[in-house]
Amino acid sequence: MGWRAGTALELKELDEFLLARAMEHDSPTLLFRLACEYLISAKVIRPGPVTVVKRVAHAREAARRETFDRLADEFTEERRAGLDELLVVDAAIGMTRLRWLGKGPVEASPAAVKAEVAKLEFLRAMDADRLDLSVLPAERRRFLATVGRRSTAQALARRDPERRYPILLTLVAQSATEVLDEVVQLFDQAVSAREGKAERKMRGALAERAKAGEDHQALLDVILAVVADPVVPDEEVGGLLRGELVGWERLRAAQSAALPPLPRDHGHLAALDGSYGYLRQFTPQVLEAVPLAGGTAAADLLAAVEVLRGLNASGARKVPAGAPVGFVPARWRGYLQDAAAAGDTSAYRHYWELCVLLALRDGLRSGDVWVPGSRRYSDPAAYLLTPAKWADQRGEFCRLVGKPADAAAGLALLEEELHAALGELERTLAAGDGPVRLDEAGDLVISPLSAEDVPAEAVALKAELTEMLPFAPIVSLLIEMDKRTGFLGCFTHAGGKQARSPELKRNLIAVLIAQSTNLGLTRMADACGISYDILAWTAEWYVREETLRAANLALIGYHGKLPLTAVLGSGTLSSSDGQRFPTRGKSVTARALSRYFAHEGLSTYTHVTDQHTTYGTKVIVATRREAHYVLDEILGNATDIPITEHATDTHGVTLVNFALFDLLGLQLSPRIRDLGKITLYRTAPKAQVVDAFPLAGPLLTRRANTELIAAHWDDLLRLAGSLKFGHATASLLVGKLSASGRQNALAAALKEYGALRRTVYAARYLSDAAYRRKISRQLNKGESLHALKRDLLYAHEGAVRARHLEQQTEQAWCLTLVTNAVVTWTTEYYGLAVAAMRAAGRIVDDQVLAHISPAHSENINFFGAIDVDIEGELAQLGPTGYRPLRVRDTLF
Repeated sequence: MGWRAGTALELKELDEFLLARAMEHDSPTLLFRLACEYLISAKVIRPGPVTVVKRVAHAREAARRETFDRLADEFTEERRAGLDELLVVDAAIGMTRLRWLGKGPVEASPAAVKAEVAKLEFLRAMDADRLDLSVLPAERRRFLATVGRRSTAQALARRDPERRYPILLTLVAQSATEVLDEVVQLFDQAVSAREGKAERKMRGALAERAKAGEDHQALLDVILAVVADPVVPDEEVGGLLRGELVGWERLRAAQSAALPPLPRDHGHLAALDGSYGYLRQFTPQVLEAVPLAGGTAAADLLAAVEVLRGLNASGARKVPAGAPVGFVPARWRGYLQDAAAAGDTSAYRHYWELCVLLALRDGLRSGDVWVPGSRRYSDPAAYLLTPAKWADQRGEFCRLVGKPADAAAGLALLEEELHAALGELERTLAAGDGPVRLDEAGDLVISPLSAEDVPAEAVALKAELTEMLPFAPIVSLLIEMDKRTGFLGCFTHAGGKQARSPELKRNLIAVLIAQSTNLGLTRMADACGISYDILAWTAEWYVREETLRAANLALIGYHGKLPLTAVLGSGTLSSSDGQRFPTRGKSVTARALSRYFAHEGLSTYTHVTDQHTTYGTKVIVATRREAHYVLDEILGNATDIPITEHATDTHGVTLVNFALFDLLGLQLSPRIRDLGKITLYRTAPKAQVVDAFPLAGPLLTRRANTELIAAHWDDLLRLAGSLKFGHATASLLVGKLSASGRQNALAAALKEYGALRRTVYAARYLSDAAYRRKISRQLNKGESLHALKRDLLYAHEGAVRARHLEQQTEQAWCLTLVTNAVVTWTTEYYGLAVAAMRAAGRIVDDQVLAHISPAHSENINFFGAIDVDIEGELAQLGPTGYRPLRVRDTLF
């Protein structure tokens, strides 16, 4: 069969393979599995497990030595002393510098911004921003930095130098990038908060102005009534108005209270001037600490930033003559012109500097301005595959997504789809009496979908199945699901340690329940009898986004194999939506949003399949556009679920998303509010389109710039390929492309293409009522899971108390994991109950079952005492490994 025994040569090759893998992963179990897979692929008979374990241990030790050797040139005496000082309490700050670097900001205040700038300057003094650690694999760097971040200063000080110094070096190198990004983000957030405050102030002033204008309008009505009355002689008009009809006093009062004309922005910039002193508390430090660069479109702005830096350094107050103003929007130029005409140098300085800061913020968002050394704000070109790499991968990408590399062929396919969709819409409109029709004026009328009629037998069947399901505390449910899926085994030690105590599963279950129910570790320690210290240590070293994702995949994989899952959905359709949670305490992710929160809150953006499982969760700022995050989890989807179509509500829709979904071989299917009011595009002259489609053609009011699309076709494919092959994060690129102005030709071409794709989709959506209902049904599945999460997160009134993004993300994933466990458990027992019915001769139609959602909690208890007794719970399962179904009481 071609197999051979493991001689010294084969074992040496195994050692080389394991060393390469150990440089990327430090988990002994993973390395053992990889070693076995390697031997199978090489057709080498595996030695005894003890031999393999010894070679894994040898590879891990060799990887530690190799790591130190590769970085040896960096460990000068001065560098070693600086790294050791991180572990010593600094009297100036009252803590170790290691802990100080790990304390993130909780608000975008001047003090917080300056604190992050101080960290940045400290790291630069250590040359952390100039470290080149590319000699280590990215996974090795990430692993070492994670160990450093989660370890105490005392624990690191006890490690031998060969282990300690690489950990600290990778930590400070990663911190230099993260702190730089944090400074820019806080700058954006602080400036935006003041701009929002100015906008609210402006609106209040406009409301007061409108009230004052009512008196003027009433007076004008009286005056016009006299002036326009032909019966009143001309020579008597003045007397009537100045007399008892109006009176001198009222006329003079109205004249003195006359309001000056408003500037083009209705006073927005003037209102922001009230925050000038606040912004000056931190903006000079940010401009001094953050390096900036940009393209030709940002040349004027960058020159203005240099002028402002010079003013800050010299203390000068007057903006020099000839300072750039080309970047100032037209709506604000009047402020500068009026101040210059009046010779008011102070006002000119204020308005000019505010314009610089706002333009800089917008430039950083769109990518016109970038920050060298940053990850989130770097040159947008760095997010794309290089031309050389793209040339090698273009063919493979086009084959994967089914797109031609030739622009003419691509546009021909698009036009063919557009004509087919318009033909369907033409036939729908020709019927004239359907839910989608034209009124007498030729405007589109779209009647709302009626509420879906859930069959009465589905309602009765769900009630019957719920009565048959056993009751289970949440602890019992998690223990039972771990027995069948082994998801708790996905929680590995962040430091690579593998010795798992017998109590580890018990501790993990307690931590998961504490996070998902919002009880917190302190209350959970009281409820379950496990000490707080043990729970905190377990959460710190085992529960992180990486392990939570792996455990979630184990549950989704098991759920996908259950007999009832295929009845619930095909698994090719998914949806995403945001769910808001209130917060307590300050956090940089929390925002005030009166529609959802009494004070402040955040959003979790989740991706849900049509089989009721959640495969993605991301914590986002509640006021940011959800559309930027739609593609993230779809492209990063590590499940076996083949997502080909994705539904969102209006918040998840942009022209950029329509374009990117199609270029990636996916279908975006949103439910768009006010669909009849969106602009539809055509590819030909209006007369030609109207001639071909007399009813649908007039609705296409704008012609797309297909020449621009054709000119940038290869760039559009390269952009999509960079996302497909994981070279860039979708949310980062979508956010920058959506914020880009018309001068960005690639963004403009992408939006033109997206406009055509949206037109194709709208025509198909309007033509097919069944399709519209399918999208609505999928979005409702997401809402049912949101309701289940609200039931789970019951403690502390459902308010998230974690203050930093990493902690909030871990809690969101704990909630997702437990929600999926509930859905999987319910789906499995529903299937057992249905099988019991059918075995008894009952006919249960799959079409009726498809209406029954497993996202419910009627049979699960989240409250009461929590006793994590794994052996005791498993002993309660029947001989089949399941809890017995309940028998319905048929006496009454």
